[in-house]
Amino acid sequence: MPTNTSRSTGSSRQSRKNLEAARKAAAKARRDKILKSPVVRVLVIVFAVGVLLTAGGFTFAANQEEHDAFCASCHTQPETTFFQRSTATAVDLASFHTAKSTRCIDCHSGMGVTGRISAEVMGAHNALLWYTNTAVQPAKLTQPVGDDNCIKCHLEVLNQQPTRNNHFHIFLARWQAADANAGGCTSCHQGHQTKASADTRWLEQATVEVVCQSCHRVIGEN
Repeated sequence: MPTNTSRSTGSSRQSRKNLEAARKAAAKARRDKILKSPVVRVLVIVFAVGVLLTAGGFTFAANQEEHDAFCASCHTQPETTFFQRSTATAVDLASFHTAKSTRCIDCHSGMGVTGRISAEVMGAHNALLWYTNTAVQPAKLTQPVGDDNCIKCHLEVLNQQPTRNNHFHIFLARWQAADANAGGCTSCHQGHQTKASADTRWLEQATVEVVCQSCHRVIGEN
């Protein structure tokens, strides 16, 4: 026959099970009540609409930024001038790239999805300034073109054997590691300056000499 102790133990276990079941039922009832609340439903709908609008807006902007004319439509100056150059014979590095089917967004966005998203965010900020009449004209450069923007298409320059004609590309990383104020791709390869020509590969001698001297002062001649 079961002893009083075994009966007590079994009763205690059953009580704990009943208590746990009651707690779960109460928690489920609270969740159901919250989910059925009109306020929650409205918030869910608002959130879903917000996500759809954000995704739709990003998609629309991404599509529009495939076209250089769209970029020039807000950035009146100096971008309008840059865009007009791209429709004629090349007079700078950027308009030369246009003849190679390169668009504004191709140079003004970094590598991969994150690079494009960063460009989209910057574009959204610029659009906000434009439509609220707070944009500064001529537009000021707030985010220079980074090396990643160039290297994503010109990676081969980093994979060459160092020679006198390309050592500056090979040693650029060393300069940047040693000097917080080191130059980058656009220090020599300036997209919109018109002081050079295709004969000099769009490099302006005076500018390049200053960059060379700055690099050699930091990492030496070797």
